Amino acid sequence: MIDTYIATWNESDPDKRRALIDQVWTDDGRYVDPLAVAEGKDAIDATIAAVQAQFAGLAFRLDGPVDAHHDLARFTWELGTTGADPVVIGFDVAVLGDDGRIQTVHGFLDKVPG
Repeated sequence: MIDTYIATWNESDPDKRRALIDQVWTDDGRYVDPLAVAEGKDAIDATIAAVQAQFAGLAFRLDGPVDAHHDLARFTWELGTTGADPVVIGFDVAVLGDDGRIQTVHGFLDKVPG
């Protein structure tokens, strides 16, 4: 699930990205980090598109294993180019709904551009 979540942030084709969002997120999904609050799939899609526009040419990748139990998963991610130091590093906690899809992501930014 988290691999597909990361793939969603990297998918630039709007139709393919929306298909991934529908696969990964519950209908009432909510994404919250220090810079954004997105409630519902349309808002999540718009947030991802805005991040892609701001950081064009960069890609998200997991930085280490996903730690999960019950309905929770936590993981660190990086945003950057292959072989270079990441531009952004974050830590997310995903809460899964009863159907196993992501209901909420609580995002934290550990490194951001100055």
